[in-house]
Amino acid sequence: MKLKDIKALASVQGPARSVGERLKRSCYSVEDMRKLAARRLPKSIFEYIEGGGEDEVSMRRNKSSFEDWSFLPKWGSVDNLDLRTTILGGPASMPLTLSPTGGTRLFHPEGEKAVAKAALAADIPYGLAHLSTTTMEDVSAAAPALRRWFNLEPIPDKGLLQAVLDRTANAGYEALLVNVDCRSIGHRERDYRNGFTAPPSIKPKTVVEGMLHPAWALGFLANDAIAFPNLDADIPEGPLASSPDMWRTLLAGSYEPTDWDDIRELRERWNGPIVLKGVVNPNDAALAASLGIDAIQVSNHGGRQLDHMAAPMDVLQEIAGRTAGRIEIIVDGGIRRGSDVVKALALGANACSIGRPYLYGLAAAGQPGVTHVLDLFRAEMARTMMLLGATSIEELRAEGRELLRHRNEAFARTQPTPTPEASLALQK
Repeated sequence: MKLKDIKALASVQGPARSVGERLKRSCYSVEDMRKLAARRLPKSIFEYIEGGGEDEVSMRRNKSSFEDWSFLPKWGSVDNLDLRTTILGGPASMPLTLSPTGGTRLFHPEGEKAVAKAALAADIPYGLAHLSTTTMEDVSAAAPALRRWFNLEPIPDKGLLQAVLDRTANAGYEALLVNVDCRSIGHRERDYRNGFTAPPSIKPKTVVEGMLHPAWALGFLANDAIAFPNLDADIPEGPLASSPDMWRTLLAGSYEPTDWDDIRELRERWNGPIVLKGVVNPNDAALAASLGIDAIQVSNHGGRQLDHMAAPMDVLQEIAGRTAGRIEIIVDGGIRRGSDVVKALALGANACSIGRPYLYGLAAAGQPGVTHVLDLFRAEMARTMMLLGATSIEELRAEGRELLRHRNEAFARTQPTPTPEASLALQK
C-alpha cells in the first residue's frame, strides 16, 4: 500500500470540544449511559434508580416483554420520514415524554432544571414529580416555553386539592399526571440493604461512598440540601422548605382512601388535560375514558410498586381495544431503545414515556447527558421506522399490527396441522 493510500485511510480526531461531543464519541446506547452513571454515582444512589419492588419480577418483565415482539418490515419507498406527533392536543417533535421521577437532585446538582431544559430543547413534554427536589415555580422559570405536566396523588381534602391545583395552574403547568398505583410505597429491598434514605442521611457508609465518588460528593455538599418543596399548596420560602407531615405520610403509605369519586371531582375542578398514571387494568382504562379523562399512562411504576404486576406491553393491545380511540394511551416501563417506542406505537399507544434512561443521562453528564439520551431515542426511532417501512407516526399506528409478530404467534405457525388420525388419538 502506498503512503498516500495510508494517509487517506488514517482518521485522527481532535479532542472533544464539549461534553455532548464527548458523549457522542463514547456512548452509543442508553446502556452505555447507564454504565457511565454507575461509575459516577455512589452505589446506594445508583441502586435507588435501578431497584424495583420485592423480587423485581415486574421490573425485569417490563424489559423482556419488548423482546417478545419481532418486526415484519414492508418494502417500499420511505420519503420525508417524520417523527412529529400530537400528545394531549399539543405538538411534540417525537412520540416521547419524560416521566416524573423523585429526588432528581440526588443524581446531579442541576436536577429537574437540567431535565426541563433538555426536554425544551428536544420539544417534548416533561412531567414534574410531586417528590421533585426543585419547586415547580423554579422549573417554570428555567424553561418557560416547555410543555410542563405536574404529577400528584389523588387528594381527598377538597380544600387542599383546590389549593394545589391553583398553585399548579399559576405556575403554568398544562396537565396533571395523577398516580393511581401508589396507595402504599413498594417494598424496595435494595434500598433497605444499601441503607438508602430520602432525604439522604449521613452514615459511615455514606462517607465512604462519597470519598470514592468525590465529584458527586462535592456537588452534593456544595448545593442546597435535598428537600421536597412541591408536596403542599404553599410556595416554600426557603431552599429547605417542604411539608414534613405529608412526607411522613408518603413514606408510611398511610394515604386517606380515595376512589373514582375523587377522580370525578378532579375532572370537574381541573380545566386542563388529566393523565391517569399507573393503569394496567383494561376495565379501569375503559372507565377512565367514560369519565372524560384525556389519557392514561399504562405503567406499573417501573416495577417499583406491586411486584408481579402486568407489564404494559402485555396489556396494551387489550387496553387499546377496550378504549377504541376514546382516550390517549402513553406507555412507560422497560423502554431502553427507540425500537421499543416503535413497537408500543404499533400496538396502539399514542406515545411512550421514559424515566430511568434520562436519569442515567443526568447522572452521567447533567443536561448534556439528558440531551444525548433523547438524541439516541430520536435516531433509533427514525432508523427503526426507515428499516420497517413506515414514513410517519400516523402510518405506523394505522398499519402497526401488520408490522409485528408475537413470539407465540410465530411458534403457532410452525406447528404442523394434526392429521385426522392424530386428532382421534388425542381424544382417546
